[in-house]
Amino acid sequence: MRGRNEKTIRIARRLRVNQTDAETVLWNRIRNRQIDGHKFARQVPISGYICDFVCRELNLIVEVDGGQHNESAVDAVRDRRLTDDGYRVLRFWNNDVLGNTDGVLTTLQAELSDRASRFS
Repeated sequence: MRGRNEKTIRIARRLRVNQTDAETVLWNRIRNRQIDGHKFARQVPISGYICDFVCRELNLIVEVDGGQHNESAVDAVRDRRLTDDGYRVLRFWNNDVLGNTDGVLTTLQAELSDRASRFS
């Protein structure tokens, strides 16, 4: 389907208002181009999925997940579809974002730097 999907957009807007604590912590550290000038958007509909954070310029998706996503077959299918569409998906656990925010940001910054060198 082409064009805007109003139902998906409504869901994404609701998710922006009802972020998890881990999503809020990460969003506050990546918004406003805080990592090497890269812009992120949150709760972005892509290929029928709503992705937590997306750097569109580098086709990078960042997912922040709780324990319910452990070894999820649905997430594997989703990641494969998004990868087939040209995106790189990074997944971080909630407890890593909350307990090791600097480590998560270091990993994210390294991936952004790597992708930026490939895209330039």
